Formats: sequence, structure tokens, C-alpha cells
Amino acid sequence: MGLLELLLCCSLLSIVIANEDPVLGGFLTFTPKGKNSDGTIRVDFIYKKSYLYPESCSPTFSWGCHNGDCGTITSSEYGVIDPDPSGVSCQLEGVITRSLPSDKPFDLLDQGCCWTNNTEDLFSWNMIAHVDLGGRSDTGLPNKSPIMTMPPQIRVPQNCPTTYNLLDYDPDGDNVRCRYGIKNNLECSTCKTVPGFTLDENACSLSFSGSSSPGVHVFELVLEDFPRQNTTLKYNDGTSTVKYPVSLNASDPLSKIPLQFLVIVGGAAPSCVLGEYIPKYTTSTLAHGTFIRTSLGKEFSFPVSAVSTKSQIKDIEISGPLNIEKTFEYNNVTGVGKAMIKWTPTVNDVGEDIPICFIAETTAEYHSELRCIIVVVEESQTESDIECTDTTMTLYVSKSSVNGFNETNLHLIDPSCLVTTNGSHIIASVSLNSCGTQVEETLDDLIFKNKMTSFAQPQDVITRQHQFEILFICKFPKKSRLSSSFEAQKRDYLFTEIPFDNFTYVFQFYDSSAFTTVIDPKTYPIMVNLKDKIYMGIKVQSSLSNIRLFVESCRATPHDNPNDPIYYDIITNGCITDKTTKVYSSSLKEFRFGLQAFSFIGNYEQVYISCTVILCEAGDPKTRCAQGCTNTSYSRRRRSLVSETQRHFISQGPLRLERTYSGSPGSSLNLNTLVITVVFIWPLSWLLGV
Repeated sequence: MGLLELLLCCSLLSIVIANEDPVLGGFLTFTPKGKNSDGTIRVDFIYKKSYLYPESCSPTFSWGCHNGDCGTITSSEYGVIDPDPSGVSCQLEGVITRSLPSDKPFDLLDQGCCWTNNTEDLFSWNMIAHVDLGGRSDTGLPNKSPIMTMPPQIRVPQNCPTTYNLLDYDPDGDNVRCRYGIKNNLECSTCKTVPGFTLDENACSLSFSGSSSPGVHVFELVLEDFPRQNTTLKYNDGTSTVKYPVSLNASDPLSKIPLQFLVIVGGAAPSCVLGEYIPKYTTSTLAHGTFIRTSLGKEFSFPVSAVSTKSQIKDIEISGPLNIEKTFEYNNVTGVGKAMIKWTPTVNDVGEDIPICFIAETTAEYHSELRCIIVVVEESQTESDIECTDTTMTLYVSKSSVNGFNETNLHLIDPSCLVTTNGSHIIASVSLNSCGTQVEETLDDLIFKNKMTSFAQPQDVITRQHQFEILFICKFPKKSRLSSSFEAQKRDYLFTEIPFDNFTYVFQFYDSSAFTTVIDPKTYPIMVNLKDKIYMGIKVQSSLSNIRLFVESCRATPHDNPNDPIYYDIITNGCITDKTTKVYSSSLKEFRFGLQAFSFIGNYEQVYISCTVILCEAGDPKTRCAQGCTNTSYSRRRRSLVSETQRHFISQGPLRLERTYSGSPGSSLNLNTLVITVVFIWPLSWLLGV
């Protein structure tokens, strides 16, 4: 090449570099998709690149073949993810399909200019991905890379120590290690570590000490996956190689993918308490690392809510797949910003694990913690149904739609609440105030939520099975106590369990120890004086004859919540703990008892009684009912499930002292001052799974 040609080439390169807009980071992952009709191997590459200016988000794919046979590009699709409402930056995602003649390893390289202004003085950038599609001896399938996504930048106040958990999930169940890039491997530009930050390579967490000076910091990381045991990769040409666990100080991973992003250290915040200036997620927001199960062609949605009492939340930033959607609203009264995130899987997503990450941001540019979830896409949807009454909610899930899961490793929000089965369906039946059921209140409705979740067995060390989660919801309209239609007394509790079928618990107050007259529900709340004798009866209604009711525990609380931190035990582990309590003669299907009225010390006007009850097969010596009073908490074994039901919580009340009563009836009642006028199944019964 002549001198003139060389100068011309360099001049054109300078023009290209000068015209390229600043980047904020990016990454690339890959997943094999089987073979094409001509015998070549199809592989999809998903990459994101974030730019400082929205106009830079143009459909381009600059990843070139650096080493090995990278095949040819056969299709591509591009889109902007979650457009920035302020118009400052953008995320571009591309899905690129390549056809490969071989499953041997190769490398893709992306490099160029320029980083946005940063304290590390990085100018150009390098990203390289190592792809190995060898057939694994442990799964029999081609290797997949770790999956990844995240917003392009994270903001943290200068004075607030924070830890960010990066997504470290691998579809093959491999261990994922996160490390800084190595310059000689073309994995980064300068590969500088950032003062004030510590990277835990094995946990894939980035910790900020709260001591770094303000500025924009660039992180050039590499994610590597290592098998949990020695694994052989076999190739179509007859060759093979062995990969070793990272615990054996292995330096040769299965694959390597780049992850580059910014962390912006801002000025000191007035407070580092979450929920004040720095957004704090509400309890309805999914935890980091949650797996959600959905199906082809069905819209999947989940809420993300965060609160900031001293700064206004302006957005919930998300990073996810193409065609993901988001709506956002802010409540000026509560200080809560809420986003509803929606996505509909396509045919190409079936069998894949799709990551979605989110972060809340305030107008003062404070960020919440980073959270990521994984959506597992199946071909068919989980089949379920929900039955709502004004005291209970019951979820029925078809066993055929949740292959690999059964009642032995499923529970509700309260892990002590298990599920049952009738052979074709898994069943969870709970009362509205038990098993961790969450209550939300709007101007017009009461909304009750619980979820069925899988858990690992205590002896398990690892699992290659996705977690499973189904959220079920019952929604009831309400109206305040404005007429005589108010009925505070709880109605009967209807449950369904196999082999006990349908059974109902009835919890009532009586006017005397004769237990012949039930106190009229219209008189609730029941007015009593201190030391008055109060009489209660619990009975089960069932078509079965050979059954026995057992009241395992009863406690009093000042609110209609059996898990209230303020409580007084009446019966514990089947034993009477209150000295005024007397048990009266009753049948196998009924339990009668009485005690002296009391009040809670403090500004509490009411008393509710909540009991844990179990139904057993009469005469079976292995059941909890047969054990009776014990000195220690009884943990029910699986072998008794055919002879006894789950524990169920039932409650009744309130009782109110005469001397504390003033004003109109019900003037200071809690949720029981609401009358449920219609009971129906809320159509928005979300199916979430992992």
C-alpha cells in the first residue's frame, strides 16, 4: 500500500471514529437452536448496546469473526428497549442468527470508539465472546452461554455503601464466574479496576464502599461458565475436550461473554435509608433471581413498585427482550411509583430462559437496588383454576401442566403451609387471613394474594430444576358500614383436600356453657366485661363419618391477623396454656371451650380469636390428632398426609370491652367493618412459574 493510500485509509478511519456516538456499555450471549435442513447448526446471538444519544440506536451488527469458523448471518432483528422518557440515552437489542458448518469453538469480536466521558479516561472499547457448541456429556445437548441483561448504567450516592447482584444464571446449571477483562485477550480497552468498588467473582456481586469520588466509572467484565463436575464436550468431527469445575482452579471455561456498563457515583445523599431518598421496592415486587414460568403466545406481566418518601420516583427502568412493554404511574400521595411490565413470548422463545432486569429512579437521580428475574418459556400454559369464598381461597393446578413438581416440594408464602393433591390436580386451600396471605386495599376492593412456590429438599445441595411459582388472587368489592347489612361475624370456612373432599369449619360464639344458643351475628362485635365468661365452639361439617377434629392451637390478637406480633396463647401444641380456659364435652367433630374475657394492655379495643385446626382419620395412631397435647412443636411427616389434612387457620371476632366502647357501632373497627357483598374469582389470577 502506497503512502497516499495509507494516509487516505487512516483519514477515513478517523472520520468514522469521530462520528461514532458515545456508548454506555453492552454484552452478547448465545443459544444453540438445533440444526437447519441443510445440516448446518443454527445459533442465535442476542446482544445489547447502549448509547448516550437515542438517534444512535440504529440497526447495526458490528460483531466480526475473530477466530475459528463463525459461519454466516442468515437473519437479524433489531429494536429499542424501554425508550428513555427524558430522551438522553437508549438501549438497542439485536437478535442475530448464524448458520455454522461446524460445532467447533470460535470467537466474535466487537471494538470501536467511543466511551462516554469517564474517570478512567477510556476512549475505545473491546468486547470478545468465546463460543463453544460442543455436545455436553452431562446433558447430551450443545453448550449454552450464561444469560444476561441489565440497564446500561447504575447510579449510587457517594456516601451510601451498596452491593449490586449481577445476574449469574446459566441455563445448563453451570457455575458462573464474573471477572474483570484481560487486555491481552482483547476483552477490554484498558481493563482498569475501579477504586472504591469490590467485585466478588464467585458471587457475581459488585460492592461499593461509599468512599469513591463522584464520577462516571466503566466496568469491563467477562462472564464465564464452568461445569459443576468434569464434563466432556464432543464435536461432530470426532474430537473432544474436557472441562473442569472452577473449584479445581480451572482457567478454561465452557464459554466467555462480555458485560460492560457504567456506574455513576453522584453527590452525597441526605440519607442512605432505603425508602427515603433512595427508592425501596415494595413487598409486591419480585425478588432478585426469581424464576417465572409462562407460555407461548400468552401475555406475561408483573408489577414493579418502589417508594421514596423524600424524592419523587420518575421511572422504573427495564432491560429485557424485544417487544417488552411497560406502563408507569406515580402516586403523589403515597410516594409509590409503579410499573406494569408486559411481554408476549414468540415461537423462538420456547424452551429459553429470558432475563428481565429493572431499577427504580427518582427525579434526583437516585437508583434503587438492581433486580433481575428469569422467565422460563414453555410451549403450553399452566392449567389452573381459583375458587374464592368470603373466608377461603383455593387454587387447583393441573399436574400435567407442571411436570416435575408434586405436593412434596410445594408450599405457600408461609412455608409451613403445604399443599395436597387429588391425583390429577395440586390443590392449595387457605383462609383469607392465613398462610402468609397478603391483603391490599383500594377504594373499592379488597385483594387477597398468596402463591404456590417450589422448594428444594433439605438434603439437596444443587438443583437443575427451575423453581416454580404461581400467584393466585381473589378480589372482593367492599362498602363501608352504612347500613344494617354489616355482618362482622366470619362465615364458614370451606376447604378441599384429598381424601377428605370438601369440608367446612364453623367457628361460633355461644351465650352459655350449654352451647345451645349461638350469639346472633347481628350483635357483633360482642360486648363483654372483664372476666366475663365467653364460650366458643369449632365444628367440622363433612359427609365423612370416620373423622376427628383436632384444635392444635388458639391465640388471641388485637387485630384480625393470626400473625400479629401482639398475641396471647390460649392453646399451644394441643395443650391448654390459659389458666381460665376450660374444655367442655363434645364429639369427634366438635370442640367446645370457654375462658374469661380480657383486654390487651395498651390502646387496643378489640380481641380476635384465631385457631389452627386439623382434620384426621379417626383411629389412626400416626396422626397429629392422636398425639394430642405435646410439650414440643409437632412437625407433621409426609406419611400421614393420607390420614390428616393440612393445618388451617380460622378466626372469629371481634370481642370488645363495654368500658372502651364509644360512638356509633363500628366507628373504630378494622377491616371487618367492611361488608363483602359479592364473591367472585378475579380474572387477573396471574400464573407465575419458575
